Amino acid sequence: MTEKGIPVVILAGGQGTRLSEETVVKPKPLVEIGGRPILWHIMKIYSFYGFNEFIIALGYRGEMIKEYFLHYRELNADFTINLADGATTYQQAPEENWIVHLVDTGLKTETGGRVKRLASFLRKGTFMLTYGDGLSDVNIRAVLEFHRQQKCLGTVTAVRPPARFGDIVLEESRVKVFSEKPQTGEGWINGGFAVFEPGVLEMIEGDQSSFERSVLERLAAEGQLSAYCHRGFWQCMDTRRDLRLLENLWQSENPPWRVWKIVV
Repeated sequence: MTEKGIPVVILAGGQGTRLSEETVVKPKPLVEIGGRPILWHIMKIYSFYGFNEFIIALGYRGEMIKEYFLHYRELNADFTINLADGATTYQQAPEENWIVHLVDTGLKTETGGRVKRLASFLRKGTFMLTYGDGLSDVNIRAVLEFHRQQKCLGTVTAVRPPARFGDIVLEESRVKVFSEKPQTGEGWINGGFAVFEPGVLEMIEGDQSSFERSVLERLAAEGQLSAYCHRGFWQCMDTRRDLRLLENLWQSENPPWRVWKIVV
């Protein structure tokens, strides 16, 4: 099943300061797990569920992400090259049938500002959005269907890891309060893998607007933010400890987010 016309926005512009050992030389979305950037893993999850158009919001070291995709075919396929004239024949194409839009959204731009800069891509209808540092085995099709049933402007995937992320207070399936990264707290948190309607773009004023505060907190206050509660695997890559955990899971027999190896 392919969901045509629903693009996936991946926020990939932050500096990743808590993973500075890696991000001093590369952007966080290019930090590798099992020899592949975490960005690739995220895109494989979406692609498995039929979402193959991606809009990547670039910022810090964004040129490296551009280079990765410019050379993706050469790096992932066997080919023959005639050194006399440079003619290249590929033995096979990469299995990923992706359309990837790479957009520079500024070095210092906040999350809301990055989304606002993508408005020309997003005004036509429903779009998905996630962060460039989180992996999950969430069923993307189920999230979209839930969003459609709720008839809200936005739906986030709520998960239950440590309480150092945005806190979500639920009443049934509606978000009543959204608080970005509280100091303490328990319960459901924002895990990304979200779905939005283009009306949310009007809530963002400019580059220094936080998507979490400008959009999510406002939607929650207006009863327009629903939460798909995911009780399965979710893990961000925020620290070296997180990276080691994800690498160890990838080396195991069944990495929990590798849904593209599961036959459904």
